[in-house]
Amino acid sequence: MFLKRALITFTMGPLALFLIYKGGWYYFVPITAVLLLAAHEYVHMFRSMNWNISLWIVMTAVFIQYIIGQWFSPSYLAPALIISLLIAMTHALWSYERNQSQTTLADWMVMTGGILLVGWLGSHFFLLRRVENMAWQWTMLAMIGTWIADSGAYLVGKFLAGSILGKHKLSPRLSPNKTIEGYIGGIILGTLITVAVGNYFELPLTAVLGLGLFASAISPLGDLAISMIKREAGVKDSGVLFPGHGGALDRIDSLVWSVAIAYYLANLVG
Repeated sequence: MFLKRALITFTMGPLALFLIYKGGWYYFVPITAVLLLAAHEYVHMFRSMNWNISLWIVMTAVFIQYIIGQWFSPSYLAPALIISLLIAMTHALWSYERNQSQTTLADWMVMTGGILLVGWLGSHFFLLRRVENMAWQWTMLAMIGTWIADSGAYLVGKFLAGSILGKHKLSPRLSPNKTIEGYIGGIILGTLITVAVGNYFELPLTAVLGLGLFASAISPLGDLAISMIKREAGVKDSGVLFPGHGGALDRIDSLVWSVAIAYYLANLVG
């Protein structure tokens, strides 16, 4: 498993950074493909639990938000999101009236969650790459910091496994292998590398430090949230896109939060 994770990391990682640097269609097409696959996995997991989720509504809603994030003014995102949520609500009302589902209220909430999580948050992958100053640097920094925090938590947890320091579980029900020590190690390594790379890119130190701390500390919660869905669906991974890493949703569950944090920090410091 470790070798598979390492192989994917050292092949896909540099490719992802190159695509971030190139931007434009080189960036939009692969990122959109991964995000749309993540949206499909999200819907599929809930459908496997016999929930009545509209794949077409979710997929269309998230795709429109990606297009706006990449090519149009960010001010169009709010109206697009409102319309998408209204359509999801209308679908729920229609389903209830026709007695098509016994979980209509939950179906509505799940569709809303997918549109927000994979759609609105996902659109920040493109918004961040379009910030006026140092766009590709900020985007790379958000990605690298999250990857390092994730890998650092994994390695520290493995290194301390079996010792006294490695026995404090972070979330035994959702992810038995995650430890508090690994979580702290991920925060430390993620923050240090983020600051080092941010300094190399000559980005503002305060914002870079904030990104390192927030992304490293908060993004693992996104991983646990998707783990909760997988537990309920009775699956180990959301998909099989990346051997040893799971599906597309498994890969973006932390990144969506990191890129959103990076986007607002980048705008905050101008």
